[in-house]
Amino acid sequence: MAEVVVSSKYQIVIPAEVRKSLSIKKGQKLQLIVENGVIRLIPSKPLSEMRGFFRGMDISIERDEEEPF
Repeated sequence: MAEVVVSSKYQIVIPAEVRKSLSIKKGQKLQLIVENGVIRLIPSKPLSEMRGFFRGMDISIERDEEEPF
């Protein structure tokens, strides 16, 4: 497990092995989520990289007869 230190300006440095394993690049945005005292950093991906992300997903769903669509 990697360990980081919070600087006097409340900044952290993501260790190189973590950056490489997640392909985090300079200037990339991360989403920060706090859940039950745990901080999660999730790399944001540009929409262009998400193309085909749901390919092969089953989109047939059963709808209630009350739904207008």
